[in-house]
Amino acid sequence: MPWQRFQTCVDRYHGDAKTRTLSTREFFSIMAFAQITGRESLSETILCLNAVPSHLYHLGLPRRLVRSNVALANHRRCWKIFYDVAKILIAEARTFYQTQPLDFNFDACVYALDSTTIDICLSMFPWAHFRKTKSAVKMHTLVNLQGKIPDFILISTGKTHDVQVMDVIEWESGSWYAMDRGYLDFARLYHIH
Repeated sequence: MPWQRFQTCVDRYHGDAKTRTLSTREFFSIMAFAQITGRESLSETILCLNAVPSHLYHLGLPRRLVRSNVALANHRRCWKIFYDVAKILIAEARTFYQTQPLDFNFDACVYALDSTTIDICLSMFPWAHFRKTKSAVKMHTLVNLQGKIPDFILISTGKTHDVQVMDVIEWESGSWYAMDRGYLDFARLYHIH
């Protein structure tokens, strides 16, 4: 993890201003641990970390974690910090995997384009109205198959049709794109060609 560049992102958005308990770096370490180990809730993550307090020191975390402090940090941290960090990590991973050979013989980059619908609570997110009793957002992802790294991610409302995303993507000349029938629009495909 490039911690100096991470701290630059934190400073850019004043992420550690008025914080007493958890720094942004500590919060990121907790969330990264939760993601890597497949924890499903904040309570489970804190319980797992507090089970071995001697290891918290090596992770750069306080000796005892409290769920309310982590929840407060989750609520107050600016999402732009982690967006910028994700872009940095994706750029580093892309340069790392550029020299890796593909499992198939193509002379150019190969991309896969697809979307997934994520259900969310209607009472908390009324702007993402999807059906009568349901809210949802849709995540459109363009993955570079060399290294399986996302090259483009767009989060839209659940009602956004897949084909509309084709107008936003910057298409790379000479590359191969695999997509399902949800992206079938002959005018847009001709424009890309």
